[in-house]
Amino acid sequence: MADSEPAGPKLFVLLLKQDDPRKCTSVKMAKFGLARPLHRLGQVPRRAITLNPYASRILLRGDGQVAELFGLVAVDCSWERADEVFEHKLPGEQRKLPTLLAANPVNYAKPHRLSSLEALAAALYILSFRDRAKELLSLFKWGTQFLTLNHDPLEEYSTARSEREMLEAERQFF
Repeated sequence: MADSEPAGPKLFVLLLKQDDPRKCTSVKMAKFGLARPLHRLGQVPRRAITLNPYASRILLRGDGQVAELFGLVAVDCSWERADEVFEHKLPGEQRKLPTLLAANPVNYAKPHRLSSLEALAAALYILSFRDRAKELLSLFKWGTQFLTLNHDPLEEYSTARSEREMLEAERQFF
């Protein structure tokens, strides 16, 4: 069964090529076949969940069915240009992640400054695809540190059934 599809949603990364490709987590996910690279907005599946730090709605465990059917998309761009990237209407169902701390070396322990890999792993964890989250994080030496830094919040976030519950969990930790 080595050729079977992994459990959970298809993962996509919209590569905007704004960062050093040698450090780009999305490029590495694509290289290892863990996410499908997209190069244009038109390639983003219209009904997929697009992770957007400026979205009005928070990703909840209940979004898992939509993610499984249509996929989960991370937009790989520089944090320095995120405002201009996300001000455009992006395809997909827009969802933001609750507060989490980055473990990547560039933004270590900074809230909300996740790499694309961390964002997809967090989304998978919240949607109850923990093994897939761990698989993604295993690509980098610092990956397991993401789960260590965020273990308790991720556990709470993955049980929230409403935005109110998610915000209560977020306040508990941040």
